[in-house]
Amino acid sequence: MQFPQFPQFPQFPQFPTKQSPADRPRSIDRAAIAARSGALLVRLADSEEEIRAAQALRYRIFYGEQRALPTAGMTAERRDFDRFDDKADHLLVLDTSRRDPRDAVVGTYRLIRRDAVGAGGFYSNGEFDLSRLEAWPGEVLELGRSCVDEAYRSGRVINLLWRGIAAYLGECGAELLFGCGSLPGADPEKLRLPLAYLHHFHLAPRHIRPRALPGRFVAMDGLAKEAIDPAAALTAIPPLIKGYLRLGGFVGDGAVVDRQFDCTDVCVVVQASCLTAKYARHYGCEVTSLNAA
Repeated sequence: MQFPQFPQFPQFPQFPTKQSPADRPRSIDRAAIAARSGALLVRLADSEEEIRAAQALRYRIFYGEQRALPTAGMTAERRDFDRFDDKADHLLVLDTSRRDPRDAVVGTYRLIRRDAVGAGGFYSNGEFDLSRLEAWPGEVLELGRSCVDEAYRSGRVINLLWRGIAAYLGECGAELLFGCGSLPGADPEKLRLPLAYLHHFHLAPRHIRPRALPGRFVAMDGLAKEAIDPAAALTAIPPLIKGYLRLGGFVGDGAVVDRQFDCTDVCVVVQASCLTAKYARHYGCEVTSLNAA
């Protein structure tokens, strides 16, 4: 049986290669993250108004397009928001040709560093046991709430978002990226093939492996490895998760059904150096840094 060939990356380090978070500067040079591609600009949100615009985009995609179930407060304000937004940096792609700045945000990612979460934990703690990731001595970064305006899905916006994430990593020094990756549908039985493929071929090393919480744990090994058709499995895996896999990404043990979003989540882990070293190959686009001399 022929298996798809994903890039080979160096083995996951057992110990971080950089200084501990306590020794690392916390400040982010926001200008170092900004870059432009034509009329599109990627940078961190620098005002409450821009964060609200990103939340409005999330609402349109998650609750309008994908039919997730909003809270009453979200419906009233037409924004997707939660308590983690205040702890995050919000990476935006803006179309500077749009006249109304409230409509300029066409792509977003939410970035949460360990030093920002405090006792409240990460968003992913609500679905997964992250104790092994949290024991990692270096900086870790949670990615989430990713979406792109329907009219901008040709690839340029997601390319810019990944360029921005790579630049952010250079600033914060995170060594591990993680977050929830969603497969459409809340019936794991219908997702046996992609879940089993992820479990058998992309399970994270034990020392950094998340695990679905007890009571929410959905086994992913419903098919034997020998019974899996990898090509068929990959067609059922969303592009974003496949992008993580191409960067050498892994998944945790067990999936979680998210009925609010009508999806089944896995926890994805990526070594940051794989993104920064391989960015040009996998997500390259013509961009101009706004921090150039």
